[in-house]
Amino acid sequence: MQPIIDHYGGAKGVTGSCHHLRLDKERALLVDCGLRQGTDAPEGDDSANQAIDFPVNDLVALVVTHVHIDHIGRLPHLVAAGYTGPILCSKPSAKLLPLVIEDALKIGFTRNKRLINDFLAKVNSRLQALEYKQWHTLIDDQSLRVRIKLQRAGHILGSSYVEVDITAKRTSRSAGKSSSSNHRVVFSGDLGAPHAPLLPVPRSPYRADTLVLESTYGNRLHEDRHTRRHRLKAAVDRALADGGTVLIPAFSIGRTQELLYEFESLAHDGGTKWRELEIIVDSPLANRFTKVYRELKSYWDTEAHDRLRAGRHPLAFENLTTVDSHKQHMEMVERLARTRHPAVVLAASGMAAGGRIVNYLKAMLGDPRHDVLFVGYQAPGTPGHAIQRYGPEGGWVILDGERLTIRAKVETISGYSAHADQRDLVNFVKRMRKWPSQIRLVHGDQGAREVLRVELLKMARERGHPMEVVLPGDDMGQG
Repeated sequence: MQPIIDHYGGAKGVTGSCHHLRLDKERALLVDCGLRQGTDAPEGDDSANQAIDFPVNDLVALVVTHVHIDHIGRLPHLVAAGYTGPILCSKPSAKLLPLVIEDALKIGFTRNKRLINDFLAKVNSRLQALEYKQWHTLIDDQSLRVRIKLQRAGHILGSSYVEVDITAKRTSRSAGKSSSSNHRVVFSGDLGAPHAPLLPVPRSPYRADTLVLESTYGNRLHEDRHTRRHRLKAAVDRALADGGTVLIPAFSIGRTQELLYEFESLAHDGGTKWRELEIIVDSPLANRFTKVYRELKSYWDTEAHDRLRAGRHPLAFENLTTVDSHKQHMEMVERLARTRHPAVVLAASGMAAGGRIVNYLKAMLGDPRHDVLFVGYQAPGTPGHAIQRYGPEGGWVILDGERLTIRAKVETISGYSAHADQRDLVNFVKRMRKWPSQIRLVHGDQGAREVLRVELLKMARERGHPMEVVLPGDDMGQG
């Protein structure tokens, strides 16, 4: 029984994840419904072009792997298209999701408070928070039983991969006997890298018959934690010497909190100059997320709990400054651009495609005293990708319609990616007790998917395990 899976986003690119699993002729399950960004976005990239382009009346549930905008950003469109079913996610995600959706509504739909509150009330009424590691039954009738289980994915707080257990029931009229066939589908969502701050390492499932696997870094290996921490410290030390600012485009949820954890550690170990270095989070949304992260510390990993027991505060330390109002934000941009006051600024968006980081970049890209430090994937077509690619050779970027020459230093530390690298992705499969017969590679550009496909097929051949690796949209795959 090979299930039918259609990908309505996130198959050939790294944004817009949206996967449709056919359960039987009348029913289906949707896993994620994300916003398409950068070159993945439809032409025009306006609200109408992000609309739902598939039927929703057969959906029994939407399962959310995590609350990044490229996995839930089209939720308003889904509801507008007529979806009335439950929204299933982990308990931490249930606390975070309304904050993300509220922000998405303000940016892409309306700033009308009544309309926003009405929509959030509708979403909250449909949210079902599930415990990790427990089966949840979606369907159990004469013809079909479908259960799902969420497992920790280690990407951001609340992130999950999803096990879907499908049992088709049959009754033989002549013999009066019943039988069944079972198939296990696993959707990886976004898998985290081992040794990420705050979050436990994701563990592989026991079994998968079909695996839908992300491939963001399918062709790359990350720096280890010691190396990335050393490079982070070196970048900031240079800014201290130059009297400049380190600008870090960072997603409000996940990356910002991980970096705060690292900066607390560097301040704790780094002496007076580090303890006095101003670490600025200029994002009201990130500050709200950080507060929720602190409230959900029961989901942190062992290392983070050891720090708490030692009397340290990984997400609320003395040299941390938070900026909320727009007035405070503009004053901070002007002060750091004008003075030689060294600082580190974390601001969204993570790919510099909007948000407060843009004002910092416009003010400081032309000054060699400053550093732009990328710590996450930059999708093609985004300003972050242009700065990352052309900045080291003195190129330029368009921000708010203005062409800006890049004189600031530009660096990338891949080790802080919240995504698993090639080795981690291969190990996610290798450590299953029962390997999949089919793997569908999604959430990666073509080059990353092709390289990862080769590695997975090589591993399968060495084990003598028949495996098909499919690149959705392509006719490659038999292994």
